[in-house]
Amino acid sequence: MAGKKKIRKPESEIVPAPVAQLGKAQDYTHLLEDLKGRIRAAQVRAGLAANRELVLLYWEIGRRILDSQRKEGWGAKVVERLAQDLRHEFPEMKGFSPRNLKYMRMFAEAYRDGAFVQQVAAQIPWFHNCVLMDRIKNFIEREWYIRQTIQNGWSRNVLVHQIESGLHKRQGEAVSNFDRALPAPQSELARQILKDPYVFDFLTIGEEAKERDVEKALLEQIRAFLLELGVGFAFVGSQYHLEAGGENFYIDLLFYHLRLRCYVVIELKVGEFKPEYAGKMNFYLSAVDDLLHHKDDQPSIGIILCKAKNKVIVEYALRDTRKPIGVSGYKLTETLPKKLKRDLPGIEELETSLKEPGHGG
Repeated sequence: MAGKKKIRKPESEIVPAPVAQLGKAQDYTHLLEDLKGRIRAAQVRAGLAANRELVLLYWEIGRRILDSQRKEGWGAKVVERLAQDLRHEFPEMKGFSPRNLKYMRMFAEAYRDGAFVQQVAAQIPWFHNCVLMDRIKNFIEREWYIRQTIQNGWSRNVLVHQIESGLHKRQGEAVSNFDRALPAPQSELARQILKDPYVFDFLTIGEEAKERDVEKALLEQIRAFLLELGVGFAFVGSQYHLEAGGENFYIDLLFYHLRLRCYVVIELKVGEFKPEYAGKMNFYLSAVDDLLHHKDDQPSIGIILCKAKNKVIVEYALRDTRKPIGVSGYKLTETLPKKLKRDLPGIEELETSLKEPGHGG
């Protein structure tokens, strides 16, 4: 009948959906009320605006679900029921889908140590944690990516890319003489900035490209190139001109590393490493240290990027070289997804992040 208002039952009269195999009804009621109290407390403390509070709340929810399932012998259906009741109680909040509650339970199962969750895992967004739980099962490797995300401020898409490119296995793997040529702890810091190989999957050039073609392509994709180099690199110039002994010389790529406080000379080679490359790099580093070096700068570092290298030959070439030089390979693969390109940090963002508290200096 038109105009007739539909009478809504009070909430107290709404009958919840039946739950199979949940044990005693009061046990479930106790669990639900406990979770409601925790959620309200978190809302009061932080309005659930702070990521840290949200992740900690999700961990608490996951822990309570795990404990209750083990104690009461409840099956997976309790998650469906909880999702329904929590969404009814907190209609303004997102995140209480059955799928997300299962992630909360997985999160609590993956991280039993509350201190680790508070001090490490809760420092990155919730869905970053979900990506890591889905893609990485090894705790040590997962922790490494969490700390790298905190340090570098990666978006979720960038984090996925770093995982897919195997960054954990590539970091610090280049052949270098840093341990002999640099004092500690700078030698360790310098070693960690090197990767092997570097993955230039954002380039669309062919495998037969010449050195200048690779250099030009890297400059055209400088934001992606900086991401692959890692946080701390500030671009100075390409084909950087130096005059020594009345002759002109040109460095392929010159950077300044804001954490190491030193210049980084990069030379590109499209073929296999040759011993004479180390001699040329040694010359460039001497010239940079003499012509560009500030009194507060640390010794300049050289990186030779080659399409291929023989490790034994590299080690012989660097053995008696006093200047710090690292040799890495590089790979050209498929084009970087457009969605990821939009998420790459710019030079200004990378440099700004290094000036924030907690990033050293």
